[in-house]
Amino acid sequence: MLYLLLSPFADQFQALNLINYLTFRTGAAMMTAFVLALAIGNPFIGWLRTKGSQPIRTDGPESHIVAKAGTPTMGGFIILAGILAGTLIWGDITNPYLWVVIFVTAGFGAIGFIDDWRKVTQKSTEGLSGKGKLILQFIIAAIAVVAMVYLLDTAPDTPDNFATSVAVPFFKDLLVPLSYAFYLFGMVVIVGASNAVNLTDGLDGLAIVPVMIAAASFGFIAYFVGSSVYSEYLFLNFTPGTGELSVICGAMIGAGLGFLWYNAPPAMVFMGDTGSLSLGGAIGTIAVAVKHEIVLVIIGGLFVLEAVSVMVQVASFKLTGKRVFRMAPIHHHFEKLGWAEPTIVIRFWIIAFVLALIGLSTLKLR
Repeated sequence: MLYLLLSPFADQFQALNLINYLTFRTGAAMMTAFVLALAIGNPFIGWLRTKGSQPIRTDGPESHIVAKAGTPTMGGFIILAGILAGTLIWGDITNPYLWVVIFVTAGFGAIGFIDDWRKVTQKSTEGLSGKGKLILQFIIAAIAVVAMVYLLDTAPDTPDNFATSVAVPFFKDLLVPLSYAFYLFGMVVIVGASNAVNLTDGLDGLAIVPVMIAAASFGFIAYFVGSSVYSEYLFLNFTPGTGELSVICGAMIGAGLGFLWYNAPPAMVFMGDTGSLSLGGAIGTIAVAVKHEIVLVIIGGLFVLEAVSVMVQVASFKLTGKRVFRMAPIHHHFEKLGWAEPTIVIRFWIIAFVLALIGLSTLKLR
């Protein structure tokens, strides 16, 4: 909103010219989201404590039953507030891609909030049914994918059928046309990313830092592919209008940092499904918008590993009656092996950072 209000005066006041720079607005969104998340954290956590805490699953690691009992959940609201404030204040609110990502982030956050609220008020580990959550997520994702395909299809200077094709990393011009199958593909990317982050959110600080790393990575990607100059130089597919998504990526980083202040071990609050579903959905939507869906598998490799560990565990137990891991998701496996929680968290952060570097290398290695 500030961009629209102040940019007309940039020629008259030189200092206001900064508002026209996407990099400045991304940094400003980051700081705005950080300050707001930090400011509302304590009073909101205090309010959550009056509502009770989410019961700890009895089938989880034994150490969690005592150590994490009484910790309030729904802290993802702190992150959402920071993201929305930073984005709406500093973003170009006439940009339709911005609204598509906000729609998915808020929609998935609402699903997660209802799920968390039921768990807290009903004093149960069961909230919304898994099937119900997936149906709602796929409906929201379908609307988002249809909107993004339309936006790219009607944009100038884009190849034919580009909107429904998948770009293959490490190749300059390799596009795999999916036609109508792309709609299902895009929905799976968004919903899959959302639930993969949700599965990763099991230890203090484990999910939020890899989310910030992924947001930073896709902030760079959005900035480059949304620029005709940089995309041509790097042999990337130009996706007009998506550069503005750097602002929401910056807001995600700032809000994540503010939340981490309260989520650092020992956590004062958990993000809950309110945060994990919305953050994963946002990253998945941005990946689809900038046509880097496959790169998301690399940058978000930690989330993929967590999700795959659950699928392997379930499949193995159903087919053979045996478990591959001592407990899934895989971070619980290492807990069972005797690793300290901070050790697991920091090592997983390192893995996420390395995977992000590999993913970003695809921008130049072509």
